[in-house]
This record gives sequence, C-alpha cells and structure tokens, in this order.
Amino acid sequence: MGYRDLRDFVRTLEKNDELGKISAEVDPVLEITEITDRVVKARGPALLFERAKGSKIPAVTNLLGSERRMCLALEVDTLDEVAERVHSFLDVKSPQGILEKVKMLPKLAEIGSFFPKAVRNGACQEVVRTENFSLDYFPILKCWPQDGGRYITWPMVITRNPETGKRNVGCYRMQVYDGRTTGMHWQTQKHGAEHFRNARAKNPQGKIEVAVAIGADPATALAGILPVPPDMDEFLFSGFMRRDPVELVQCKTVDLEVPANAEIVLEGHVNLGEMRTEGPFGDHTGFYSLEGEFPVFHIDCITHRKEPLYLTTIVGPPPQEDYFMGHAIERIFMPVMKMQYPEIVDVAMPAEGIFQNLMIVAIRKSYPGQARKIMNAIWSLGQAMFTKVVVVVDHDVNVQDSREVVWKALCAIDPERDIQFVMGPVDTLDHAARRQDYGSKMGVDATRKWPEEGYAGRWPDEIKMDDATKHRVDKIWQQLKRVLGPKKN
Repeated sequence: MGYRDLRDFVRTLEKNDELGKISAEVDPVLEITEITDRVVKARGPALLFERAKGSKIPAVTNLLGSERRMCLALEVDTLDEVAERVHSFLDVKSPQGILEKVKMLPKLAEIGSFFPKAVRNGACQEVVRTENFSLDYFPILKCWPQDGGRYITWPMVITRNPETGKRNVGCYRMQVYDGRTTGMHWQTQKHGAEHFRNARAKNPQGKIEVAVAIGADPATALAGILPVPPDMDEFLFSGFMRRDPVELVQCKTVDLEVPANAEIVLEGHVNLGEMRTEGPFGDHTGFYSLEGEFPVFHIDCITHRKEPLYLTTIVGPPPQEDYFMGHAIERIFMPVMKMQYPEIVDVAMPAEGIFQNLMIVAIRKSYPGQARKIMNAIWSLGQAMFTKVVVVVDHDVNVQDSREVVWKALCAIDPERDIQFVMGPVDTLDHAARRQDYGSKMGVDATRKWPEEGYAGRWPDEIKMDDATKHRVDKIWQQLKRVLGPKKN
C-alpha cells in the first residue's frame, strides 16, 4: 500500500531523520527560499516550517531533495527497482499459446489494479469555501527578489482535452495576482496550452474548467511532472509507482476529479479570450524567466483539509530539489528509452545542465553514424526534444562520472568533423535562443571513430595497468599504505 497522503510521508521522513522542523516564524517572502536553498545545497533534510509569517498553515519544502528521500517516497531501496518494474510491464509480448496467455493473467490483473478509483468523499473537501475565500490564507512563497510576485510552484493542474475529454495533469507555475486570480504558465509545447488553443479555436470567448490540487502522497504529487506517453493517464502511472490506485473525488464546482487525499484544491476556470503579463520568475535555469503574456486562472471555489499542509518547492541555481526529481525520472524511464533504442547503455543529465541543456548518452556502437542517429532520436522524444546539447559516448564511458565524460569526450572529438547543429523547438525558458521557443541545438559524436566515418588513423588504446600487476600490488597495498600515509608534524 502506498502512503495515504502527504502527512503520512512526512511522518515517515521524521522517523528516518529526514525532516527538519522549524518552529521560528519565517517569512514566505524570500526567507523560506533562502533557508531551503542553503539546506538543499548542504544535502540537508526536508523542511517543515511550522510558523509561516502571515498564515496559520505550515509549509513543506525540499520534500524530495535527495536520492534517499526519493527512494523513501517510492518505497524502494534503489530507483533501479522502479525501472525494473517499468521494464517488466513494457516487456509484455503477445502470447502465442494458451499456456502463455494463462501466465500473463496475473500481470494483466496487476496493471488493471492501478487505474484511478472514484470515491464519494475525500479529505481534500473537509472544508469547502465558495465565498469569503482568498489565497492569502496559504503561505505562498515569493522565492527570489525580482519575482513578479508570489508563486504556487508545485501544483497538479488538471484539465480535459476539449476534443477527446481525456484528462491531463501538468505542473505549471502560477503567479498570484490577487486572492482569487493567478497566472497559468502554459508553455507553448505543454498539454495545458494545447487544451487552451483547441478550446479557443472553437469558441474564442468561452472558458475551460481547471482544477488545481496541491499536496498529496509523493507519487501522486509527482503526477504532473512525469513524462508519461500522451495516451497514458498520469494518475494511472502514479498508481503504478505507489502500487495502489489513486483515489479521485469529484470537484464541487467543475466537472473534474482531483486526488481525494490532496491538502488543498483550487477550482475555477480560464477565460479563453483573456491574457495577462506573468513574470519575472527565478527559474530552474538559475536565471530569471522574463515577463510574458499567459492565460489567467479565476478561482471559484477552494476546498481543503481542516488543517492542511502547504507543499511547495524552490527552483533556482542548481542543484535544487527538482534535480533529484529529474534524476529519478531519468532512472525510472530509462527502460522506455532502451526499448525504443536498444543500443543505449546509459543516460545522464548533470545538475548543471538543468535538464534541457545537456544530455550525455552512452551507446554500444555497431555501425557508422549511429551516434548521429541517437542524437536525432533524442530530439524526437517528448520533452527531450528541448535538449540543447546531446553528447554521445561509447558504452565503456561512465556517463555518471562527469570527470570521465569530459576527459574521454574531449579526447575523442575532432570539432569540425564530430559536431552537428540542427534547428528546432527549444524550451520557452531558454533565454539564449534567438527567438522564444525556436533555436539551434548541438550534437557531439564523442564515440571512437571508424574508417567508414572518415577516420584514417588507428584509434589508440586507453592506458590501463595489467591485471597481474594490480593483483601483486593489492597483496602489499595495506603495508604500503602504512608507510605512505600522512605524516604527523
């Protein structure tokens, strides 16, 4: 069984010495960010701010800001366990005979058990406010000095495709304009923006319903961040990760369902003919995202638990909590990438690459030009299309070791021969792009070059000591360490 809710996971963190409780009054304007930033960079615990200035609601930050907490969140010892489960479900082949069909029944039954479950009542609706409500009730953060205002940074934004009725869950920052109105940062390539455009094409002066859930068990809270395939329900995959279906309850004023165990729910609408200036915002790039015109979310109802927790996250100069989320996603979805491109051995996205700026891919090369094929493949994979620089190395390069990557990649390239540039969509947050949402990307073939790829020389061997010598030295190494150890002054 997965965690019941956010507070259930917070209790688990406390039992595992992974929670810091701060009883002093701290201002959600800048101060919570400064404290959280210092703690994240010191690899410290999750934080519970019990007295956020101006609010009676405690705030939780840095919930998943370490690999250990991410494993605790998913109830595994290593992230590879989740990846193995993903692989086992993807590796379902069409059964050829009756025996094979019978053997598949337990797996198919397990898949079916993860579908979201409708319930009549949810803790998220213990308090229902349709009038006399305000976002000022919650400790919403202003994170950085030049931010345009306070921002909700970890929402589950729920909409329906106006053409198919399919639900989408996304995580989009929401600038608070006043007690009942926020921005909706639907970037051009996101599903929320697609729903907005499709609805506006049919009725430019109409509106679309939106529900925003804040705070839930960690696997559910991650629903809007996971890069699941377009035809998969995000809450279904959350149920798969938590090994228990996500319970959903019908909203009070809009025709949408939200996690029943959520802490806070905002119900409302976006007017299709209304845009408003949003930003700046101190973003995960480590720089401010500048102002832009985005849709406006009008809140018609707020529901919440009797004593809710406000879950938020800080983005800014890396590493931040989002790096650990991204690393987990990288590990969990590795089987998906490998099934499409079996030559891929491993992938790494260093924290300093802030997700979209750098991806390092190790491949088992078996034909000329394969590295370039993988570059183009990466640029065709969902959100990976935004990757600014793709570096492809050989299978024996440890892509998780940045020093080894820099050493071996730079020794393997002839820049004119091995670097290619392409034009295409780039992340809206890429302030260096020549135009918003459109720019260039670079691929680096840092694999060993073959004669068929125009290399006329003989590729040298890497320097390695022979095993026999290493074995002989191993036998006397402890004795040598006593002689060669640090001397006392």
